[in-house]
Amino acid sequence: MTAAAESTVVLDGRFAREFAEMAIPWRAEEAPDPRLLVLNGQLATELGLDPAFLETPEGLLLLIGNRVPAGATPVAQAYAGHQFGWYAPRLGDGRALLLGEVAHADGRLRDLHLKGSGRTPFARGGDGLAVVGPMLREYIVSEAMHALGIPTTRSLAVVATGRPVQRETVLPGAVLTRVASSHLRVGSFQYARAADDIGLLRRLADYAISRHHPAAAGAENPYLALLQAVVAAQASLMAQWMLVGFVHGVMNTDNMTISGETIDYGPCAFLDAFNPAAVYSSIDEGGRYAYRNQPLVAEWNLSRLAETLLPLIHEDQDEAVALAVESLEAFRGQYSTAWSAGMREKLGLHRNADDDATSPLVDELLALLQESPVDYTLFFRNLGMAARGQAEPARRMVLALAAFDAWTERWRALNPDAGLMDRVNPAYIPRNHLVEEALAAATEGDLDPFRRLLDAVTSPYEERPGLERYAAGAPEDFGPYRTFCGT
Repeated sequence: MTAAAESTVVLDGRFAREFAEMAIPWRAEEAPDPRLLVLNGQLATELGLDPAFLETPEGLLLLIGNRVPAGATPVAQAYAGHQFGWYAPRLGDGRALLLGEVAHADGRLRDLHLKGSGRTPFARGGDGLAVVGPMLREYIVSEAMHALGIPTTRSLAVVATGRPVQRETVLPGAVLTRVASSHLRVGSFQYARAADDIGLLRRLADYAISRHHPAAAGAENPYLALLQAVVAAQASLMAQWMLVGFVHGVMNTDNMTISGETIDYGPCAFLDAFNPAAVYSSIDEGGRYAYRNQPLVAEWNLSRLAETLLPLIHEDQDEAVALAVESLEAFRGQYSTAWSAGMREKLGLHRNADDDATSPLVDELLALLQESPVDYTLFFRNLGMAARGQAEPARRMVLALAAFDAWTERWRALNPDAGLMDRVNPAYIPRNHLVEEALAAATEGDLDPFRRLLDAVTSPYEERPGLERYAAGAPEDFGPYRTFCGT
C-alpha cells in the first residue's frame, strides 16, 4: 500500500484490543487474481474511503484483506449459538474476518468485515471460501433492505478472487466486504457466558451499551436496560421484515445482532405468493424459520440473550429471572404495535387510525391473499391504484371476487391515502426469479442483469418506465424455490 493511500485509510482495532478472549488475529488468504465486481461508492464516501482508490489494485487488496493499513489487526471473532435450536458452544468466524472499525459520516463506528476470506481456526472443516453468486446475493439483498428503510448490515464491495472453489461444481470465488454497526450477536453473549467469566460478560455488555444503546448507561439497572433495548430493536426489526415479506431463512442466535440490524443473507428470500408457512431455505426441513415463525423465533432468541445477562441484571437469581421475564414479555406487545401500525400504512390508513376498525380489515385481507394465493408485493402496490378508484388491477389478482368487493367497499369508506401507500409499498424488491437470473449471469461473467436489478431495488418506491418486469410477479413455471447458505 502506498504511503498516500495508507494515510487515507484508518482502521481502529477496538474489538481486537478489548476482547482478546474472543478475537483470534488472522490474515485473509491471498487472492491470485482479484477483480472488482461491484463497489458501493456512496457508502465508501460515507466511511471516509476514496472510491477511486478502492478501484485500484492496491484498493482491491484492502477490500479483500490481503493488505491492510499499518496497525490494523484483522481478527476472527468467537461466538457461540443455537443453530436450529441446538446449542454449539464454539462457532465463530469460520470464513470471515473483522478488519477493524472505521468512522462513518454520522460520527459512529462501523465494522469493516470480510466474508469468504479463507479458513480460520473456527472453520470446522469448511474451506473458508465463498463464491460469486452468494456474495452478490448478500450485496443486492442487503442494499435493497437499506433502501426499504430496514436496519441492516451494508455491502461495500464484492471482489472476485480468481480462485476456483469446489462446491457441487467448480465456481468462481469471491469475497464480500461488509459494513455493520458491529458484529455483536446474541451468540457473542452466549460465548462469554459459557466461559463463566463475569468480568468478560460485563465488559461485553458495557461495550454493547456504549456502541449501540448508550441510553442504557444512565438507567438504574444498565444491563436490564440493555436487554430491554435489544428486545425493542428486534421487535421493530421483525415487524419490518414481516411487512415487506422478507424471510431470513436461518435465524440462529449467532445471526441475531445486538444492534437490531439484519445480518447474514444466506438462504434468504422475499415472498412471492403470500403464504405464512413459506420456507425457502434448503436446510430448514422442519420449517423452524418459516415466514410466520420469525417473530416467535426472535422472542426465543432474545430469551437466550436474557439468560446470559442474568448475573449482571441482579445478584439474586430469582430476582434476575423475574426482571428478565418482564422485559421479554414486552416483545409481543412491541411487535404487535409496530406490525399493526405498519399494516395500517400499507392500507393507506394513518398510524393514528382506529385499530378496532382496521384490525378486522387486515385479518380478512390476509385471508383473501392466502386463499388465492396472491403475489404479496404486487398486490399491495396495485391496491394503491384501488385507493385512486382503479380497483381492477388488484381485484383480478384474487379468486373470491364478491368477498374482495365487499372488503374494498369497507376499506374505501375509511378514505385511504394512496400517496402514503406508494411510500410504504415497494414497487421493486429483489424478486427471487430475478435474483437467480442475475446471479447465474454474473457467475458466467455477465454483470449487466445484476446491475439492472440493483438499480431497480435501490429505488424501490419510485416506479420508472422500462422497469415493468422488475415489478411483475414470478412466472408460473418458477418454483418451488429453494435457497442455499452458500458455504
